[in-house]
Amino acid sequence: MRYTATRCPCLLLFAALFSALLVLAAPTASAETGKIYRFGVVPQFEQRKLYAIWKPIVDDLSRRTGLTFELVTTLKIQDFENAFMRGDFDFVYVNPYHLVQVHDTQNYLPLVADTTPLRGILVVRKNGPIQTPADLDGKTVAFPSANALGSSLLVRADLEQVQHVKITPLYVTTHSSVYLHVVKDMAAAGGGVEKTLQEQDEAIRAQLRVIYTTRACPSHPIAAHARVPKPDREAVRKALLAMDGTAKGRDLLDKIPTTKLAPVAYTDYAVMRKWGLEKYWQTTNEGK
Repeated sequence: MRYTATRCPCLLLFAALFSALLVLAAPTASAETGKIYRFGVVPQFEQRKLYAIWKPIVDDLSRRTGLTFELVTTLKIQDFENAFMRGDFDFVYVNPYHLVQVHDTQNYLPLVADTTPLRGILVVRKNGPIQTPADLDGKTVAFPSANALGSSLLVRADLEQVQHVKITPLYVTTHSSVYLHVVKDMAAAGGGVEKTLQEQDEAIRAQLRVIYTTRACPSHPIAAHARVPKPDREAVRKALLAMDGTAKGRDLLDKIPTTKLAPVAYTDYAVMRKWGLEKYWQTTNEGK
């Protein structure tokens, strides 16, 4: 006897279930096409440390999504900036202001970011004479770099635009060096962020006082170039959020560092276009 779907509806049901399983098990576009996505990371740390932090994260992403990634860590910030401006990276962890800068030319789409907003702080010697930002007019203020968003761009913009204070910036490479310059009275004040201040030895923190906190903006996002197919972008977003929900994944993400990831969109960052940060931007430095 020849069976038909009408005579044996169970066969039709089995076929439908089997088709659904095939769809669920289908490889991603990356696996199907052999596409390797370049995953760039802004060089906040030296190259070996950066690679040690991000390689396990990228490997976990590949396992969770089925996508194939090539981790790209650059030695110099200028190399990263040039590659980012050209749109060389498919996925990238980047300074929020970088994201705004290239929106009209490369259109990177933020996927997730730490829920803790980024703010800059101004620190002075605890027992020193500086009490308010107004007291810094004409003084030297230390910063880790020109383009460090929280600790430099936001602080310098707020001093001039909000506090109407003119200062002489001194770029000293690292956050730790900023705090030491203030403690040793080599600068009247220093720009930083709360996290790096808390990471300093108690002997340093005990000698510092925060006199100002800047406007807040969303933290560094992990973003995807608009050319990446939407299913792959969303697969990475979901995988990162899932990673954040496990103890092992949180241990990896802590090292970036982040505290908790959440979905973000470009509209969360667009407000920075109105802050006039381009006036303070240079082409060779980077940071937080």
